[in-house]
Amino acid sequence: MKKENIPNLLTLLRIAMIPIFILILSLPGRRDLHWVAAVIFAVASFTDYLDGYLARKWQVVSNFGKFADPMADKLLVMSAFILLVGLGFVPAWIAALIVCRELAVTGLRLLLVEQGGTVLAAAMPGKIKTFSQMFAIIFYLLHFSLLADITLYIALFFTLYSGYDYFKGASFLFKDTFK
Repeated sequence: MKKENIPNLLTLLRIAMIPIFILILSLPGRRDLHWVAAVIFAVASFTDYLDGYLARKWQVVSNFGKFADPMADKLLVMSAFILLVGLGFVPAWIAALIVCRELAVTGLRLLLVEQGGTVLAAAMPGKIKTFSQMFAIIFYLLHFSLLADITLYIALFFTLYSGYDYFKGASFLFKDTFK
């Protein structure tokens, strides 16, 4: 296997883990399996870090990776938050704000590409957002409720702030919208 394929394979592995994660977490009355879901989610989250690290280290950034990596992250995190709402762990309004932000930023990135612009790289607030969202999810699955709640509100703050930051950075797209 060529090393330049490994980051994309890690992204595909993360995508393949999502239905397994959903299935395990959706089994009715199986709170005893939440730790299994936490491990699957943690491994999938680690592939997010690892694929990006390897792609940069080996300088094998691909168009597939630019598209699929953030999409895989969003699918994983949004699935988890929706399931956590169903389990009664996360308030629906918080999950809705997170999902709306993720979809809005994805749409913004598509607009930038369509306008011939470059893909917006994740700034530090976006990285903190991702990190805190993933840890909040893991803490909920491990039933560390207080730690999960604190991390969730940190994630919510950085989710909204980084969304604002992305739109502020791309405000030139909308300069003629309200004339």
